[in-house]
Order: sequence, then C-alpha cells, then structure tokens
Amino acid sequence: MPGCAWFQPVPEVPLKKATAEQLTGRLQERGKTIQTMKGLFRAQVTGSVMPISQRVEGAVYYRRPETLRLQGFNHLGGKLFEFSQNRTHYRLDLPAEGKRYAGLLEELKEAKIGRLLQLSRWAVGGVVGDGSSAGSLRTALSEDGDRYRLDVFRTAPENRLLRRLWFERRTLQVVEEERMRDDGEVEASMTFEDYRVVASAPAMAAPAGQETGRTAPMPFKITVVDRVSSGSMVLTFHEIVLNPTLKPEELGLAVMMEQSSHANPGG
Repeated sequence: MPGCAWFQPVPEVPLKKATAEQLTGRLQERGKTIQTMKGLFRAQVTGSVMPISQRVEGAVYYRRPETLRLQGFNHLGGKLFEFSQNRTHYRLDLPAEGKRYAGLLEELKEAKIGRLLQLSRWAVGGVVGDGSSAGSLRTALSEDGDRYRLDVFRTAPENRLLRRLWFERRTLQVVEEERMRDDGEVEASMTFEDYRVVASAPAMAAPAGQETGRTAPMPFKITVVDRVSSGSMVLTFHEIVLNPTLKPEELGLAVMMEQSSHANPGG
C-alpha cells in the first residue's frame, strides 16, 4: 500500500558522545538524587543461591548511604527472611528455620542465605547508585559497538579492576555491569532493563541545591548471574518510590542497628 502512513519508518536515535568523566558524573548524580527508596518486587531464583524458595515476593527499604532492609515472602504471604544492614553490621532472621544471624557485613557469607543477599545488595546498588565511582579510583572508557564500556580500577593499595559498566549510547543508561573478584575473574554480572521514569515523592524535602519533584529513569528489571555458584536471580519491580520519608518502622532493625553503632562506634 504505497503512501500508507502506517508503515513510515521510525527515526533512528543517534548515538551520543560521552567522556569517562561525564559517565562517572552521571553515576554520582544518581547517588545524589536518590537519598531514599522503597519498592515492591518479585525475585525468581535458579541454581543453588536460594536455599529456601525459588520464587520470592519482596519489599525493599533503602536510605543513603548504606541503611537497607529487605523482606522476603512466599506466595501465601509467609515471611521467608528479613535482612537489615547499616554501614558495618547486619542482621538476618529466617523464621521458617528458627535461625538468626548477626555480625559484621564481611561475615555475611557464612550464613546459608548470604550469597543471595549479597547479590540482592548489588542489584539494589545498581538501581540507586552505590557511590563506588568516587574515591581512590580511576576509570578507563572504550567504545563497544553501540555501547560504552567503563572500567573502574582501585588505585590504592593496588591497581585492580573492580567493575565494568556498559552504557547504552542512545540513552547513556547503564545496561550491564560486572563485579570482579580479587583474582580478576568475574564474580557476578548484572543486566538492567525496562527503564521507566519515576518521580520523587513530594513529601520528601529535596537536598540542598536540588529541585523538588525530580524524575529519574529507573530499571524495573535486573538480572543477576552468580559466576561463583552458577545461580541466577531475576528481580522484577512492581513499584518504586523515590525519596519517600521513611518511617522508623519501615527501616526497622536497620535504624536500631545504626543508632547502636553511633552510640558504640567501637562495638
């Protein structure tokens, strides 16, 4: 049907130019924009990273810099786990098993569910921006087809590759990330999809120098592949709320742990 407007080609979005400093600045800006976050999600897990269920309905509450609470439920609403952390410590409750773990964050791997929680923490960090692009780090940028690849190195005490991030060049959004082990091998890889624009909650006072009601594109689907255990997790958000005023009961034990650590900095 010649001349039919239904079959007009969609204009192709041109590839954007960016420098390593500009892409790093985008990561840092996301970290400044998102001070708190809460959301509802579904996690579908395969492999050996999830010892208690293959499908989890969950809720996440986050407050920068590192206050995090995760809750997991089965399809009947029964609680599978509750995880809380602050900058240095964590607490994990497994009601079905009648077990509780608590201690330093680096000791989390000793818990049976610790690997899944580590992957979940990385996934949440990829959504909100975890601030690991600053400090004693250097970056190297290269073109990879219709993507940019940003390599992030730790410069002190050693020049070691920490992460690789791929940015889609039409949107400059992060679409893939790799976390590296100390030996240089890939520990976990993540893909970020289904970006949607989310507005900040109006009740949250904006940080100094920022506009109220700002919007940010957020990935609603995160796929994490564990290169250590060959397991994987697909995290699909039903809802994301940016910069809400979180109540103490929403952060739960994370707030109590945070207050305790400030009161006893050596404990």
